Amino acid sequence: MLWGGSLVTTFLTFSFMQGIFHPYYNVALAPYLAVLVGLGAGLVWERRGQWAASGIAAGVVAVTCVWAYVLLARSADWLPWLRWTVLLVGLAAALALAFGPLIGRRLWAAVAAAAVLASLAGPAAYSVETAGTAHSGSLPSAGPSVQGAGFGGPGGGPGGGGFPSGARGGTRGGLSGGMPSGMPGGQGFGGGQGFTGGQGGFPGGGARLGGMPGGGRGGMGGGGGAGGLLDGSKPGTALTALLKQGASGYTWVAAAVGSQNAAGYQLASDAPVMAIGGFNGTDPAPTLAQFESLVRAGKVHYFLGGALTMGGGGGGGAGGGGGSSTGGSSDSAQIASWVAKTYSSTTVDGVTVYDLTKAKS
Repeated sequence: MLWGGSLVTTFLTFSFMQGIFHPYYNVALAPYLAVLVGLGAGLVWERRGQWAASGIAAGVVAVTCVWAYVLLARSADWLPWLRWTVLLVGLAAALALAFGPLIGRRLWAAVAAAAVLASLAGPAAYSVETAGTAHSGSLPSAGPSVQGAGFGGPGGGPGGGGFPSGARGGTRGGLSGGMPSGMPGGQGFGGGQGFTGGQGGFPGGGARLGGMPGGGRGGMGGGGGAGGLLDGSKPGTALTALLKQGASGYTWVAAAVGSQNAAGYQLASDAPVMAIGGFNGTDPAPTLAQFESLVRAGKVHYFLGGALTMGGGGGGGAGGGGGSSTGGSSDSAQIASWVAKTYSSTTVDGVTVYDLTKAKS
């Protein structure tokens, strides 16, 4: 009940989700599947002399190996012999398992070993390929590259309706299908209000304090050390050294809009960094009043802006337009505006740094 109920609940949630869904979310199904397969295999082995148990074992192995063949065929040029080996060995093992009560113990063990190897060969090959390939960014996926499997289905390719600016093909195997035509409305990131098509990027306006770069073709890079929605910040040595100085005296050594921005600074400094607004800066946490209270209590040392803007003129994808923004909710925009008006700033490694212990005179 525990593991089966969790599997069904998670499966149904993923099946009926709307909006953004990343393929790597499916990793949440792995522990439930693993436990159920382990429990089931143990029960089948104990009852291998019964026709019902052998039939269940045969059916599970057959379905597993046929599905593995289908998945491996999506990258047909990668180890083409593997999918045929998995299919043939798996079906042969399934056929033998179906007649389990008629075969001896030793033969049963050999057939079971062949079934396990055939069932796990595809996932094992994907694991080795994934572990041997360098990954970056926030959209990891297992397995070999699949040409033409970019984000956004029909909108993919340069300049399409994908994400952002129609991400190119050649993404990894699990990304086929990706996000439905990029963000809702089929548009990329730009300026203005909300995610929906035609209006572009994140809500905002106000100070230019980091996030996704505007302009260009929706690229994720840019000058300075600030990150964006899909890439973490990459602070230089001078900024990292600054964050480490006196870090033990603060609950948060710094605050930055968006968790990707905060993550890079935290990893570099090995000290807590507050992510204002959650993942993409749009959550009302903390509010301006709450942030002011934390600053007055001396719990936050720096506020980190950046050289980048979220959705400036001619922003990424088909959204485009709009002015510069903090790339966050009204709360994060208010916090950024309050910080800029109240505290002195300096630029370190291309990032605007506000010292929250030094108010403007």
